[in-house]
Amino acid sequence: MAIPYPDDAGAFMAGHLTGQIVTRARVLRHWSDLSIAVLAEDGACLARGVMVPFDSSVEQREPFPDAGWEQAVIWAVDDLLEDRRPDTLCALEIAVHPDAARRGISRTVLEGMQALARERGFDRLVAPLRPPLKANEPWVPMEEYAARRRDDGLPEDPWLRTHVRAGGRLRGIARRSTTVTADLDQWRAWSGLPLAADGLVAVPGALAPLIVNVALDIGCYLEPNVWVDHPLCES
Repeated sequence: MAIPYPDDAGAFMAGHLTGQIVTRARVLRHWSDLSIAVLAEDGACLARGVMVPFDSSVEQREPFPDAGWEQAVIWAVDDLLEDRRPDTLCALEIAVHPDAARRGISRTVLEGMQALARERGFDRLVAPLRPPLKANEPWVPMEEYAARRRDDGLPEDPWLRTHVRAGGRLRGIARRSTTVTADLDQWRAWSGLPLAADGLVAVPGALAPLIVNVALDIGCYLEPNVWVDHPLCES
């Protein structure tokens, strides 16, 4: 049972250029020892977790950058090319097969990531989280969405709540964690929307509105994520 890439992000993620750097083949070639898989008794893959390492001590690298997911990927590739020794792992993806959903497997993958990071001697595990349910409220700022709490003090969003329960700490918003820029015909194909006027448009699967400029024939999507920090050792 192969796990498809998550489809709740929307078709427009096909235009995410930075994401093309970390293809499956490249991750397996360079960072296969930093991936997690949950298998069924028959050997079918129920879930996967993908991480990349980077060196947080490099000058001018802020702890939780505004560019989020994309920045972590660029740092990881830069450190690989420069042969630096990384101290931080960044979780790029946790994906669960639809047939195995709602079994708590995502928590199992996260705990596996934490255990692997400790085993390999990393100082911390970080994650620019994409809360899928935020797509139901694209007009709500991510800061407001992530700040919502239940009566027990835990985040209202279930994916953020999973990380907090696992010891994660919400560290801020990566306001442009993922960027997709394309001409309007391409955006029309992705979204099924006319996109005939300038302004902000809610696109299926998007966590924030698409910026549309008809005169320039361009649509620009800046997706916010939530930085979560999972310390692995005593400070």
